[in-house]
Amino acid sequence: MSSPRPAPRLLIGPVLRRVVGTRATVWVETSAPTVVRVSTPDGATGEATTFSAFDHHYAMVVVEGLRPGTTATYQVFLDEEQVWPEPESHFPPSVIRTRGEDDPSVRLVFGSCRETTQHATARRLPPDALDAYARRMMAAPDPGDWPDLLVLLGDQVYADQTSPTVRKLLRRRRNRSADAPADQVVSFDEYTKLYLESWRDPEIRWLLSTVPSVMIFDDHEIIDDWNTSAPWRVEVHRQPWWSERIASGLASYWVYQHLGNLEPEEITTDPVYAKVVAAGDATEVLRAFGEQVDAEAVGYDAALGRGEPPDDAAQAGRYQWSYSLDVGRTRLVVLDNRGSRVLDRVHRAMLPPAEWAWFTNQVQGEYDHLVIGSSLPWLLPPGIHHLESWNERLADSTRPRVAALSERLRRALDLEHWAAFRRSFDALAMVFARLGAGEPGRPGDRVGTGPAYPPPASISVLSGDVHHSYVARARFPGGLATPVHQLTCSPIHNQIPAPMRPLLRIGWWRGPSVAARALARTAGVRRPPVRWRKLDGPYFGNAVSTLCHENRTAEVTIEGTRSDGTLHTVARRTLTR
Repeated sequence: MSSPRPAPRLLIGPVLRRVVGTRATVWVETSAPTVVRVSTPDGATGEATTFSAFDHHYAMVVVEGLRPGTTATYQVFLDEEQVWPEPESHFPPSVIRTRGEDDPSVRLVFGSCRETTQHATARRLPPDALDAYARRMMAAPDPGDWPDLLVLLGDQVYADQTSPTVRKLLRRRRNRSADAPADQVVSFDEYTKLYLESWRDPEIRWLLSTVPSVMIFDDHEIIDDWNTSAPWRVEVHRQPWWSERIASGLASYWVYQHLGNLEPEEITTDPVYAKVVAAGDATEVLRAFGEQVDAEAVGYDAALGRGEPPDDAAQAGRYQWSYSLDVGRTRLVVLDNRGSRVLDRVHRAMLPPAEWAWFTNQVQGEYDHLVIGSSLPWLLPPGIHHLESWNERLADSTRPRVAALSERLRRALDLEHWAAFRRSFDALAMVFARLGAGEPGRPGDRVGTGPAYPPPASISVLSGDVHHSYVARARFPGGLATPVHQLTCSPIHNQIPAPMRPLLRIGWWRGPSVAARALARTAGVRRPPVRWRKLDGPYFGNAVSTLCHENRTAEVTIEGTRSDGTLHTVARRTLTR
């Protein structure tokens, strides 16, 4: 007789992703195919059958029937067996909190760059700021003081800087595959080990089960310097393992991160989700999807390089990682700074034209505060900004030796932020100038043709990547009614090499910045359309930040970790007049 099938277990999750009105989405990974049900004591419920891919099993459950302005505990059932909360858990119950219609406050917690915890990482890092934030929430479990949304801005996992635990697994596998990197993940299954290791950290697991979250990738979800330049892309595509790496990285990102960014009604209309659910075993669907997304970006640049006009219809049909949502009177637009970059040197841009048009449409409307999520800072230390713009111009040189040397410098120093995509840097400044002036039309248009909206009370760009935290304010010619700030918080759990810290401090100094601007001018780089100054920072420890909106006021707080794993305030800044 065959032995009975083991009962399905909850491997990762529940992860509470979006709460929209009276509906919420809850994501899980299970050990076997099953039916997942999420319910609350007052009758709200949702159910979904898992979908499978690469011998892993997932479900996205839409919970309906929640009551506005309430906080409800919830349970998770697999085949009608309760698996969450866990019987012996000493953590507070996981809850789903809905907003009241007239709630004037919005609280966004954000940060980026989180390696696995001290127990798994090979390096001795300062305490994990997100762990510390979760422990503080548990110590004072008042949902009224909890954030509305956790915004994770990239490098949620590190595919190219793995922990000792993952490396041990990889060494066993690499004995059978000499072509793949010895200490980097390549396959979808290997990617799942990164998420299992990171999201099963007990404090993080509880936090993700209780605070809604949205996410966007940066380079380390795929590989350091991902899409930094056209020559980089040509070189990496020659690697025998790259096709599997990029397809697996994008497919796993869709499953673990992007699917939860969608609102409940968007999930059912997402073309990839429809195919995945219908497939039964979605392995080939997701593999083809990852290959297609990368091929579309490569093909677009190739067409530009041949001087062929882009196919507007094909571009409009490309899968888009950027997304937008409203929380109360705050609008959050999160931009893909990596996957959709245009790398052709004549047309270099952070986003392709169709996606940029989508962005300029999303920021139209009437709201109190605009928040842009960008894994890479828009405003860097001025000295570094000018250096990146100078390097971009020289990398486009017609002199091969100059271009090659500039390309090596670009990769060695990671000169790949908005400043190195000056067309996009200037375009974003124009968007903010139009919004802050309350001018009619789409913010990217040269001539206003649409309705005029009142200027928002604040515009904030949330970023990570650079492994230090700071607040900077932009200054536009003639001034704006709306204050515009760069809010950078990084890392959550990592650290910057000590020799880099003085260079980043110096980048804010006037003297070096003037010299860097003069250097950029020698290459024909025009002056930026906006100036900016640092208000707080730089802070180099592990940190998490909170952006608070109350009616038309805005305040940001940066909190760093102490050696005992608790948080302390590094900076607090009012952003509105």
